[in-house]
Amino acid sequence: MNLTMDEAKLKELKEFIDQCKANPSILSDPSLSFFRDYLQSLGANLPSSACGHEAGDSKSVTSYVMEESDEEVADDGEKINLEEEEEEIIESDIELEGDVVEPDNDPPQKMGDSSVEVNDENRDAAQLAKAKAMDAISEGKLEEAIENLTQAILLNPTSAIMYGTRASVYIKMKKPNAAIRDANAALEINPDSAKGYKSRGIARAMLGQWEDAAKDLRLASKLDHDEEINSALKKVEPNAHRIEEHRRKYDRLRKEKEDRIIERERRHRRAQAQAEYEKAKKQEQSSSSTKPSEMPGGFPGGMPGGMPGGFPGSMPGGMPGNVDFSKILNDPELMAAFSDPEVMAALQDVMKNPANLAKHQANPKVAPVIANMMSKFGGPK
Repeated sequence: MNLTMDEAKLKELKEFIDQCKANPSILSDPSLSFFRDYLQSLGANLPSSACGHEAGDSKSVTSYVMEESDEEVADDGEKINLEEEEEEIIESDIELEGDVVEPDNDPPQKMGDSSVEVNDENRDAAQLAKAKAMDAISEGKLEEAIENLTQAILLNPTSAIMYGTRASVYIKMKKPNAAIRDANAALEINPDSAKGYKSRGIARAMLGQWEDAAKDLRLASKLDHDEEINSALKKVEPNAHRIEEHRRKYDRLRKEKEDRIIERERRHRRAQAQAEYEKAKKQEQSSSSTKPSEMPGGFPGGMPGGMPGGFPGSMPGGMPGNVDFSKILNDPELMAAFSDPEVMAALQDVMKNPANLAKHQANPKVAPVIANMMSKFGGPK
């Protein structure tokens, strides 16, 4: 079929081709993919600059930006290493003073029933048993003292002093866990038992529980100004302070590490968004730099009705030659639609044969895109 081509259109087409020869990257514009497909269908070998990101492994724009380099540049010019890893925080040992003992794992000692009502006779008998225990303690007979104190507790299970006294004997026997059990019982009966806090604090120090020990001994000191309590507290507090400082230090380091990771991710996202923005801006500039006079029928010159002789076809009403294509690039709905293969295939089908427009009008994805495009060019909807 012989087509009569307008001389002015032919001149503009020749000018466009001359521009492509001088700067093949013009063809990298995504909106000219139909023209590249046409050239390649004729066996043309296009340079990589003309193929843009569709050549090679066909990476998406996003993956191209992300994989172009392991480093990105933040808005202040500083390079961001995307693969930078934070070093693992390894806590150092704490130099502590004082000796600790092995935990005692004996079966729990006998405890009294605090719900039992204690009469005067049992109370007197308990005091007698306690007196015997104190004599045994003075003679260094600790096992005998424990037996007498246990008898006193069973006779008067409501006495916090009995439990506190037995706890102090367990401390002498280096049985801190047994001492803690008795101290807890004393504090359950009397929450203000200085002897209970004192015994538990010293027992916890024997186990190396320095912070808990310091807490108990401070409470005991408030309740009773006892020289033994003050002496124990002076030995315990330095270790408790070292542990507290150590914990604060590494809590701070972990927080700083977390903040650095969050900041690096934030800067990375900003750099990525900036790169995407710059790329879109370059594409828009590249598209808008092709003036209507430079391309037949206005961009997209070869689109229906624009190119000479209706190349590659003529859409009803045609498209005017004085439209700024940047209107399409700045339409987020159209740009999103162009990334849909189904929509692009339909548009190319219509460009090849405008008569195919009718068969796509029923497609809910394609019809609105065509209508939107035609509105940009002032054509019929």
